[in-house]
Amino acid sequence: MPSTGTGRRGSVRQAANGTWYLVVDIGVGADREQTRRRGFPSQKAAQAELTRILGSLEQRTYVAPQRQTLADFLTQTWLPAVEHTIKPGTFESYRRNVRLHIAGRPIGRRLLQEVDPTQLNALYGALLAGDDAHRALSPRSVAYIAAILHRAFRDAVRWQAVVRNPADAADPPRAARRNDLATWSGAQLHTFLDSVDKDRLRVCWWLLATTGMRRGEVLGLRWADVDLDAGTLRVVRTLITTDVQRKGAPGMAWGTPKTAKGRRIVALDPATVAALRLHRTRQLEERLRFGEGYDDQDLVVCAADGTPIHPKAISYQFGKAARAAGLPRIRLHDLRHTHATLALKAGVHPRIVQERLGHANVSITLDTYSHVDLDMQAAAAARVAALIVPAANPASPQAP
Repeated sequence: MPSTGTGRRGSVRQAANGTWYLVVDIGVGADREQTRRRGFPSQKAAQAELTRILGSLEQRTYVAPQRQTLADFLTQTWLPAVEHTIKPGTFESYRRNVRLHIAGRPIGRRLLQEVDPTQLNALYGALLAGDDAHRALSPRSVAYIAAILHRAFRDAVRWQAVVRNPADAADPPRAARRNDLATWSGAQLHTFLDSVDKDRLRVCWWLLATTGMRRGEVLGLRWADVDLDAGTLRVVRTLITTDVQRKGAPGMAWGTPKTAKGRRIVALDPATVAALRLHRTRQLEERLRFGEGYDDQDLVVCAADGTPIHPKAISYQFGKAARAAGLPRIRLHDLRHTHATLALKAGVHPRIVQERLGHANVSITLDTYSHVDLDMQAAAAARVAALIVPAANPASPQAP
């Protein structure tokens, strides 16, 4: 079996079937280990690969070949490793997107070390286009999935599972900023709140509409976090959806706010305080009627037996209540957008709106509600113009 030497760490040889293979030492001393690569059509091809491997060994960038698929890496290696380094809600979002949009697609069956930028671009295109089995995703959603993959491959490089991050050279769609937020007017919101006066979940709708809290934050609110006399509440935890079925809380888990600013104190208006007091009385009466089986978790918004309400169930109930009120269709999360939009239009300083919403910084608030900012700018421009051009001020005499 002919061979050609390439130094003490490797050699290229010809197999009996005429193809070529290489043998290379990937360790030294007590850690010495040999690896083989077979099936090269020519000595030149085998020699080139050997040279590449020896070069990576010298530069300490060598990565041993593995048979792990992208799906296996994401679900069995990466997700378990990052679970305790990120917020529970973020982890559940990562896991859900991996399961729904990556692992089951052709790219999920490819070997981790063979995934390249063109395959990632093909995935992004397929996600945007959709097919008979999958709905088309928005550019924003696909950009988020691309960000998940970028982080996963970045970690794979750090763990020496791959040589380079293919997501660096891929071209995911841009996450376009939303300028078409669906909101209700103040009159429409009043109509809705008036229509749910007898609704068991009335206080949930009031809190969402008058504080701008997130769905999970309202569902995680405890009476211990509410000070009715001071007219304030503290946001310290949130209820999130999960893929895991836990005893007593199927598909749900307690988490913490998304950012440090998410842990906040929110001031309440008198009408919301009154709604909370009335709800507290009704809840105590409901608890007495339920009897010994009541599971007291100190929740402000809960099921009749005291247990948490699944976030998706709350969204469903909101949709029913909105339809019954005869109002334009919006998502439950759009109550948060409605609160912020009305606050900004009322002249509330953006930084106060940011603090109420729990945004990490005021730029997020201004970017999200840029449509309101433009309205405010137009009003400001008119006021300034009235000081400069007398004709612009109806109270001023006409210029000659």
